[in-house]
Amino acid sequence: MHGPTDMRKSFDGLMRMTEVYLQQNVLDGGLFVFLNKKQDRNKLLYWDHEGLAIWYKRLEAGTYQRLSGPEGTHGLSLSSTDLALLLQGIDLTESEKCCPCCDQRRQRFSSVIDRPRIC
Repeated sequence: MHGPTDMRKSFDGLMRMTEVYLQQNVLDGGLFVFLNKKQDRNKLLYWDHEGLAIWYKRLEAGTYQRLSGPEGTHGLSLSSTDLALLLQGIDLTESEKCCPCCDQRRQRFSSVIDRPRIC
């Protein structure tokens, strides 16, 4: 999103933000991620063909990575794997490394259930 989101916002407030800042309609599909100022909480807003749904998560330790798309855009497309990593609090720019203790590289996750190997 464009910046920190007031986490008191619910369905209508978040839907309005997608219309104003992204010029997109939630009802057309897609999943929209909102982060608070401290980046330790997120809300996901999506349409599940029966109604709007919100998923809310607070990290107990660490922060979420704030991603940005190409300059001049307000949105970003992510693969389901990158979204899963992001929601776990994993920094996507560092997710290529095997671990901080070595220079080995690993392939990106092939599915949500894969986990990074431990050296």
